[in-house]
Amino acid sequence: MEEIVKNIKEEVLAKNWHTLKKITFDYKKKDGNWQTQSREVYEKDNGATILLYNSEQHTVILTKQFRLPSYLNGNKEGVLIEACAGLLDEDAPEECARREAEEETGYRPANVRKVFKAYMTPGSDTEILYFFVGEYSKDMKVAEGGGLEEEHEEIEVLELPFDKAYGMIETGEIKDAKTIMLLQYAKIHKLV
Repeated sequence: MEEIVKNIKEEVLAKNWHTLKKITFDYKKKDGNWQTQSREVYEKDNGATILLYNSEQHTVILTKQFRLPSYLNGNKEGVLIEACAGLLDEDAPEECARREAEEETGYRPANVRKVFKAYMTPGSDTEILYFFVGEYSKDMKVAEGGGLEEEHEEIEVLELPFDKAYGMIETGEIKDAKTIMLLQYAKIHKLV
């Protein structure tokens, strides 16, 4: 395979929850000429997200929580309705999806399966998000959910009819990309 990037130089700009680096590199353009470029890149851990669905009741479980970046970019309430998600924290993606479902919603889902993976913001960060779906029923409720206090989570659990949740994409009530993708997957594959 032909080399298209060389002379990579990294400078750490910030290191807190994630690491922000300035990357300077030489990129080989389609015409064969090399061009020096510079980008800021967040090195983020990979994550997993899961849509909990009940095919008999035609419902899904979503979460509602405050998201500061959305607030800073015009979401006046700062609250988003989302599928549960979290960082892998050295777990396998499926283990993470199961863990986050239980922490955030209180449900321990069955028949969890990976449906795809995607780069969510490839222009600025390295994260790959693994997407899962899993079935739930009332007897799978093992805790209250709501997130972890030590992670400063204050999560509201929402059980919604699937058609209502899907319609919330069009009304703008759901504007989280991973949630939209999972709801569309559920619709296309007639999960609920």
